[in-house]
Amino acid sequence: MSLSSRYNAEETENKWYAHWMEKNYFRSVPDEREAYTILIPPPNVTGVLHMGHMLNVTIQDVLIRKARLEGKNACWVPGTDHASIATEAKVVKMLREKGIKKSDLTRDEFLSHAFQWKDKYGGIILDQLKMLGASCDWERTRFTMEPALQKSVLQSFKDLYNKGLLYRGLRMTNWDPAAQTVLSNEEVIHQQENGKLYHISYKIDGEDQVVTIATTRPETILADSAIAVHPDDERYTHLHGKFAIVPMINRRIPIIVDRYVKLDFGTGALKVTPAHDMNDYEIGQRHNLEVIDILNDNGTLNDRAQFYIGMDRMVVRKQIAKDLQSLGQLEKVEDYSNSVGRSERTNAVVEPKLTQQWFLKMDSLAKTALKAVENGDIQFMPTHMINMYRNWLKEENVRDWCVSRQLWWGQQIPAYYHKKYDITLVATTSEDLEKQIADLNQQITSNEGLEVSHRNDASRKSSVLESLSIKDFEQDEDVVDTWFSSWLWPISVFDGFEDQKELSYYYPTSVLVTGWDIMFFWVARMIMAGYEWSPDLIPSVVAKKGAFPFKDVYFTGMVRDKLGRKMSKSLGNSPDSIELIKTYGADGVRFGILSAAAAGNDVIFDAPFTDKKNTSIKNESKLCETGRNFSNKLWNALRLIDAWPIQDEAANEDIANMNQYANLWMEQSFHKTLDQVNDLMGKYRLSEATRVLYNFIWGDFCSWYLEIIKPDYQQAIDTSTRRFAIELFKKLMTLLHPFMPFVTEEIWSILKDNESEPDCVLSSWPKTKPYDGELIESFQTIKQLVSSIRDLRNKNQLKPKEPLKLLVRKSKKTKRLLSTAGAMTLIQRIAFLSDIHMTDTEDDGHAFLVGTEQFFLVFEKSIDAAAEKMKIEEEIQRLEGFLKGIDKKLSNQRFVENAPTKVVEMEKKKKTDSLAKIQVLKENLSKLDA
Repeated sequence: MSLSSRYNAEETENKWYAHWMEKNYFRSVPDEREAYTILIPPPNVTGVLHMGHMLNVTIQDVLIRKARLEGKNACWVPGTDHASIATEAKVVKMLREKGIKKSDLTRDEFLSHAFQWKDKYGGIILDQLKMLGASCDWERTRFTMEPALQKSVLQSFKDLYNKGLLYRGLRMTNWDPAAQTVLSNEEVIHQQENGKLYHISYKIDGEDQVVTIATTRPETILADSAIAVHPDDERYTHLHGKFAIVPMINRRIPIIVDRYVKLDFGTGALKVTPAHDMNDYEIGQRHNLEVIDILNDNGTLNDRAQFYIGMDRMVVRKQIAKDLQSLGQLEKVEDYSNSVGRSERTNAVVEPKLTQQWFLKMDSLAKTALKAVENGDIQFMPTHMINMYRNWLKEENVRDWCVSRQLWWGQQIPAYYHKKYDITLVATTSEDLEKQIADLNQQITSNEGLEVSHRNDASRKSSVLESLSIKDFEQDEDVVDTWFSSWLWPISVFDGFEDQKELSYYYPTSVLVTGWDIMFFWVARMIMAGYEWSPDLIPSVVAKKGAFPFKDVYFTGMVRDKLGRKMSKSLGNSPDSIELIKTYGADGVRFGILSAAAAGNDVIFDAPFTDKKNTSIKNESKLCETGRNFSNKLWNALRLIDAWPIQDEAANEDIANMNQYANLWMEQSFHKTLDQVNDLMGKYRLSEATRVLYNFIWGDFCSWYLEIIKPDYQQAIDTSTRRFAIELFKKLMTLLHPFMPFVTEEIWSILKDNESEPDCVLSSWPKTKPYDGELIESFQTIKQLVSSIRDLRNKNQLKPKEPLKLLVRKSKKTKRLLSTAGAMTLIQRIAFLSDIHMTDTEDDGHAFLVGTEQFFLVFEKSIDAAAEKMKIEEEIQRLEGFLKGIDKKLSNQRFVENAPTKVVEMEKKKKTDSLAKIQVLKENLSKLDA
């Protein structure tokens, strides 16, 4: 076969992915095999491929492809998350550009536009994952807003409500004025920001004195309900029980005492605004203070503020400072750094706001989820992530989960409220609602005296005597938090609430691969959901395997640039993922990101960088370049083998023995490498496994083995050696396939014997066998010997192929080495030696060590004695300096006593080896002086 001189990554990737899809290789249906299941952390439907996705998806693909090669029923379920806040914002923006306001649309009309947007843009990221080589079962693609998954959310909501775990209440919550929805505590990002501290004086009612407060938010004084001082603060004892006057609006508010007040903050006097501060609200509850909400949902001031109505709160902050100054009540303004909470999604400054929301009780759920990890039912990788998990879920840190959101894009809360009476029904369908109403009517007609309060006046009681109708109820306008749908992912993607057949086969899933930043948002909550519902849905499976949704969790790190900054669009330090694939090929990018990605550790990715003019981002990466070069190396190795002429037998017995010895070494080394790769992948140390394969294939296979068996110019290779090389090459492609699927499939297709042989993606993962460690070690000596000879040639400016004579000091090890069939021929050929002899005595040749064994290289032409002497003296000087450092360590009693035994022994070995090398160098020096 005539092979092209260059490997074409783009052409190869397009060809093979289309082939895999056509053959339906990634499809999984339940059968008798062991299931190996991975669920993709569903990317936002608004998303496009970025470096975090590439890392996460590549790791999953490595694991799923290996499982497929091992003969397991590999099922990788893809999907997308509807991302309530982000998607609604994009749809609102799109409508605004068309001149349409959300407020002018009905809910159904808005959702129609949202689904149209999703259908147009929502699949972009999934198509990009295919470019990377993701071997998902695309027929199983799920979307959190599709009807079946929506139904799962509604069923779970009703179930939790019936269990008494869901409740509705008026609470202080985090409000996003940009998205105009409540946020959970975890969706608020707190960061230090530079601002101002305003000192404002309040007049004391009826007296000619003032009290001064310090605040970072002067716009909220219009909502003040009190001024609080600490009971032990003697500065304000005389003000206890008195009243102050709020500037501008002249409202009379009490001066109260409360131990929450910090004596050392500001002036020690605290303005209390219960409607706009979490802690102030608690103070207000203790002192029965009025709650005055002056903010509209969009962050502008409302009528209750009396001033600045309709103006944005941030604009008001500057204006009110000017107005207070003109009134003489702004005493001073200081620069001040404080913690500001911002919305994770919109980056808007979050406002504390009293709102009516749905909450999920988390105490028991959190305890269950924490126990599952602490008792080892679920394994975290790396294990230290347990500490973060434990900290989030310990009792004092757990808060009830606010699950409602003031949006339209999402699963509408299935709660129905009677328009007149305080009756709440939770129903998943209209039929369910009608049945519950019928049950209530039955209760009414049975004269059971159903007594409820009026919805808008709890003090009024009324016995419901008339019949109820579905027209009397209206559904809650809110939707559930996006995470309330994705926490069901391990169950809902298999339609587990509806039919447990597939859930029984695929649950629990094998491993979850995700970032540690959503450990609480998603990982912990999926664990909670798994233990909450799987025992009832699939009791026999749970009894046998466990209720956990996944056995292992592999936490990836954050992808950062060379400066350690998290990659983001705003910083302009994130590469264009698609351009990276086009530049280096999917295999090159996969290799690049895997080689830098240790579990849990941040990935320092060396692309992109900004040019000096700061005008463009260049997608350049040494890591990916190494991956691309590796693909080319594999291709060139294939071309080399393909170009060799073939004959039945080796040219002579020496060549036959040499090839057999090389084959034996490679076979033993392959099984050692296979053991290492299996061990590392079993521990999810994929970065190390990548490097092991790279070093073995590039180093041992390409650079040594193929060089050894390569026939001389215009000579042929024997059939058995070529067959062994090809079979070994195929095994290596199978091992490398999960990491670099495209180039391995291409090479495999050329190497395989016939069309009946399966494609690489469906080949079999090699079985481990015992290997001969001594043989591998002896060959390592040969490699070191040849490398030393090549190094000596370079130092002495000898041609690479100029024949030299090698003398070997006799020892048990060297005699055994050179008596091995094929070993001497191998050394002589690849080191370009004219002769090899054993010797008992000192020789005039240049002495050098390989390990503890001594060799002499005899040059057949004169060398520059003065230059050689200088080199030897410099090397002796370097080694003596190195020895001083070692002696300093070993003479340090604390080091010897406290360092691990292996470390101390290693230092002692370094000393012994260095002394031996110095001795040999001094002998060479004496020969030059003679």
